[in-house]
Amino acid sequence: MVSSAISSLRAAISRTLAAVRQQTSVKRKALHAGSWYTDDGPKLLSELNGWLSNVTPDKAQADLIGEGQAFTSPIPGSRAIIAPYGIGSSHAGYSYSGPAAAWAYKCIDTTGIKRVFILGPSHHVYLDGCALSRCDAYETPIGELPLDKETIAELLAADPKFVEMDVATDEDEHSIEMHLPYVRKAFEGLDIKIVPIMVGALPKATEIKFGTILAPFFAREDTFVVISSDFCHWGSRFNYTYYYPSPLPLPQDVQPTKISSSVNPSPDHPIHESIKELDREAMDILKFPSGDPPNPATETHTRFNTYLGRTKNTICGRHPIGVFLGALSEMERSHNKQITLKWVRYEQSSQCTSSRDSSVSYASAYAVY
Repeated sequence: MVSSAISSLRAAISRTLAAVRQQTSVKRKALHAGSWYTDDGPKLLSELNGWLSNVTPDKAQADLIGEGQAFTSPIPGSRAIIAPYGIGSSHAGYSYSGPAAAWAYKCIDTTGIKRVFILGPSHHVYLDGCALSRCDAYETPIGELPLDKETIAELLAADPKFVEMDVATDEDEHSIEMHLPYVRKAFEGLDIKIVPIMVGALPKATEIKFGTILAPFFAREDTFVVISSDFCHWGSRFNYTYYYPSPLPLPQDVQPTKISSSVNPSPDHPIHESIKELDREAMDILKFPSGDPPNPATETHTRFNTYLGRTKNTICGRHPIGVFLGALSEMERSHNKQITLKWVRYEQSSQCTSSRDSSVSYASAYAVY
């Protein structure tokens, strides 16, 4: 009798707590919907479907896929992507980056995936670590994405530099939000949860530290990883006009310069070609496997860091990429993972020809491990 009463009391308490949690559920609003991309759900879904359906073998870039190689999707066993998110307003974010991002999202193998990490750079607040959401769900115009609260709690307990961000900070950041509709679409009809991580301006050692913490989570067979990053932001509006005066490799007597009103590009080497070569340098470094014998992820991380120090290329997701490289290094070492990372798309928002122009580059890749 007493045992039955206690059980009934516990059940009642559980129901009450569940009801309270339901009433106090915190949802992140899609703050950039209606400006950076449409807030009309059917229209957004139509745009996503259009960009994804445009990812076909005949439109593949042979210099990335490989001459004579056919692009097929999804990529069996793919576990991560690097994809752009775009910048701008009046729906410019998706109109520029959406078609390029589709090539990454088309690669996703959703088989068995229950959890999706999304790592994006912080644009509005200074962080010397990584910030996690306190929300229960993220809204998108095409459906909500619930958060994996258990995994978030594990991460918060793992290191004090994992901190919780307030809801306003969460909603202000666009680098993660711009991926949410694509994630919802890619895993349409599937029961997944997400783990958004805002990555701060980290030195390489701290990237390695966070990557080491995240490695066992990324190594799980039911986990997928999205790395949010655009590539070169070129032009005076970005305070970056780095320029190679001739095709790479540069002759010994030729040095990189900066384009300005008084320094013009060579008529034989337009600015947009220089930007492409600049980005492709980074893409080649990040490709796995590379080198003979293949470079380990630790060496790739070092080479990428050196490249950024030399060129100052404005790859906005360089720190999420660095954390991912730290995780890949740990997975190679402790989980015996063999890594493949291939680029499948590269585009520029416009082709710069003078100091008055500007552009943002978009690159998409998938990883198997």
